[in-house]
Amino acid sequence: MANLELAQLDAVEWLKSLPSASVDLLITDPPYESLEKHRAVGTTTRLKVSAGSSNPWFTVFPNARFAELFSEVYRVLERNSHFYLMCDQETAFVAKPIAENAGFKFWKPLIWDKCTIGMGYHYRARYEFVLFFEKGKRKLNDLGIADVLTAPRVRGGYPAEKPVALSETLILQSSSAGGLVVDPFMGSGSVGVAALKLSRRFAGNDVSDSSLAHARARFAQVGGHEGRLFAAADADPAGQRRLALVRP
Repeated sequence: MANLELAQLDAVEWLKSLPSASVDLLITDPPYESLEKHRAVGTTTRLKVSAGSSNPWFTVFPNARFAELFSEVYRVLERNSHFYLMCDQETAFVAKPIAENAGFKFWKPLIWDKCTIGMGYHYRARYEFVLFFEKGKRKLNDLGIADVLTAPRVRGGYPAEKPVALSETLILQSSSAGGLVVDPFMGSGSVGVAALKLSRRFAGNDVSDSSLAHARARFAQVGGHEGRLFAAADADPAGQRRLALVRP
């Protein structure tokens, strides 16, 4: 039985293809604009253009498009649901008011503690933000979880890869078994791996050929069965375009 659906489209266009109120949880880590700023000044060597860098692997998603992105995220989410946005501190200040304007309630920034310091000059980076938004009202599954989430950074993996353990915590907190977890900027597929391991369904999208190949191989290792998660009857009254699937 299918528990996985993949697409290769512009993130906003892909979200437009999903039925309204069809997603239980959305977690994503867009290739935010400030990544290019850090690369330009040379503070993050992993972002320099090279075979091992992240720059050839993704197309930067500009801040100017956050309004249309968050509008679609809000539309596709169920009435009472959560949305987690992984980002750096600069993007957080830009994204928060735009997401609130789209209808989300902002609770707080969660801190992902990477356990070891990374690159940089002024107070070398050891953390990233996970912005916690809510549509409607949904109680977390465990109120005893702290707002600092500790998970060692991934070494030698896909560029900018997030640890599966980080996504597992968010999925356990904000969804139930059998629910649909979505990531429109799938990248390494870590959100999907966590979702499948925890008996959720997953729909993911990325414009990168490398991302699709890399993620598909990971999903196969955790029992991913690719197919259609949305039937034709799920199309909304406006007749929005259905998913453009990427087959093996």
